[in-house]
Amino acid sequence: MQRLLLILLSILMLTGCRDDSVTKKDSFITLFESSEGEQTATYEEVVSFYKELANSYTTVSLQTMGTTDSGEPLHIVVYNPKGDFNFINLRKENKRILLINNGIHPGESDGIDATMILMRNLAQRQITPPENTIIVAIPVYNIGGALQRNSTTRVNQNGPETYGFRGNARNYDLNRDFIKMDSRNMESFAAIYHQVQPDVFIDNHVSNGADYQYTLTHLFTQHNKLQGSLGNYVQTEFMPALVDSLTQKNLDITPYVNVFNQVPEVGFPQFMDYPRYSTGYTTLWNTLGLMIETHMLKSYKARVEGTYELMKSVINITDNQSKRIADLRTMAFEKIAQDTYYPITWELDSTKYTSLKFKGFRADTLVSEITGLPRLKYNRDNPLTTNIKYYNYYKPVKKIKVPEAYIIPKGWYPIIEKLKKNKITIRVMKEDSTAYVTYYKIKDFQTVHNAYEGHYLHYATKVTPKKDSILIKEGDVIVKVDQKGKRYLLETLEPEATDSFFNWNFFDMILQEKEHYSPYVFEDLAIEILDKNPKLKKEFLTKKETDTAFSNHWRTQLDWIYMNSKYYEKAHLRYPIYRIEVPVD
Repeated sequence: MQRLLLILLSILMLTGCRDDSVTKKDSFITLFESSEGEQTATYEEVVSFYKELANSYTTVSLQTMGTTDSGEPLHIVVYNPKGDFNFINLRKENKRILLINNGIHPGESDGIDATMILMRNLAQRQITPPENTIIVAIPVYNIGGALQRNSTTRVNQNGPETYGFRGNARNYDLNRDFIKMDSRNMESFAAIYHQVQPDVFIDNHVSNGADYQYTLTHLFTQHNKLQGSLGNYVQTEFMPALVDSLTQKNLDITPYVNVFNQVPEVGFPQFMDYPRYSTGYTTLWNTLGLMIETHMLKSYKARVEGTYELMKSVINITDNQSKRIADLRTMAFEKIAQDTYYPITWELDSTKYTSLKFKGFRADTLVSEITGLPRLKYNRDNPLTTNIKYYNYYKPVKKIKVPEAYIIPKGWYPIIEKLKKNKITIRVMKEDSTAYVTYYKIKDFQTVHNAYEGHYLHYATKVTPKKDSILIKEGDVIVKVDQKGKRYLLETLEPEATDSFFNWNFFDMILQEKEHYSPYVFEDLAIEILDKNPKLKKEFLTKKETDTAFSNHWRTQLDWIYMNSKYYEKAHLRYPIYRIEVPVD
């Protein structure tokens, strides 16, 4: 009797354990599948799916990783055939890590459903497990947008029946927030990214724009900006391998069709993913970045299935080229560490292009029945294949000399906090000291006229470098540039860089004078200032003689004298982050 009880207890224990050899296929059918490709899962259904999957299979883990603007937690789901989910251990084992981001624009839900199927099929071994690659996915990044369920905001999109909204809980477009980090979502993403330290990154999207035959388009991070051997690898090896893999599956793919209100057949440039975008941000740490852009007018079923197959192909390429990717990333870090100059602005090189065989549709210019004016109309019954020019080369416009370090006064703590959240190593001064530094005066900049993601973004910024001896106070921060986050530091702290913190308005306080003068009083003082400084007086008189606009405006003349006197406040237009040019102990 006792032996029988032991046998029964053993059977109960075994059936209660998770067993990856048992396929529970029926219990993990997604809403996308059960609706025959018409519907996408809600946020709650997605989280519930992964909780059950993680409870059923030892190869899957669901982890909570910080909060979001919606108040809901951000999750990651991890697949590892060996069941180890400690990223320190995984890096010791020299595994490649692929990070997949979904639902940054929840109306573009293709990746949400495709990744659920991918993780289930990996767990159930319907897909051969990768030997050298760990898969990490954010199930839904923009939770606030996913909770704004509707069927109207993606007006041009062909399914699913209902979906989320592009803006998050605070109406941010999160794919413009990576470098500026205004949202809690991005703070949590940074924590995920720096814990996971992915080798390859995928962000799943759906495209707008022109019409064409492809369901799938790829948007790799711009290879010139990635620089060196790693950029060349993306352009000449990884991307062609992906195209070949999909071709073998009878899936056509083309570069992201970066045109609007015109036909693609005229040619188009590669999209430049600056650090505000996900792949531009991840590239700052030499991660191979790829946005999958399915075409909005194709059926939802075809888009999700295409996204699924594309992710499978990326996993296979990453797994097969594991060592090569690791070596190239190591070389990239070594090269960047040695670089003494760094490009901070770029422009399209119109002299270079790649010839593409492009599958589109013939288009006509018709007279609009609404406006009575010309309109573009694609004819899907009349496909065409033609060679087009794809302009996928960029060149640096300006390079800056890399400093040894930056000094950030403690009063600019919001900037310091952003650096900390991106795992930048800093040193806090224990006592007052002096240093001879380079600082910038803001010479010129332009500002957009309309609000852009919570900011009035600056561009075309120009600075004048100057030298000075400054007091570094106790509590101020010194940031050495020679660290893994070197590119992040240069892109954010150099004001002329496209997505610098200056251009994102974090230093707008210095653009406004805090003290002023009363003209009727300053007139007498201005005479005294010129009389005591003959050189300045001569320069003033010359400017009056040669500059008509200057000579005809009394306030401009007084402002000029004031700004060239000791009474003018030093903080105005003086960028408060200082460069140390000599080695720092």
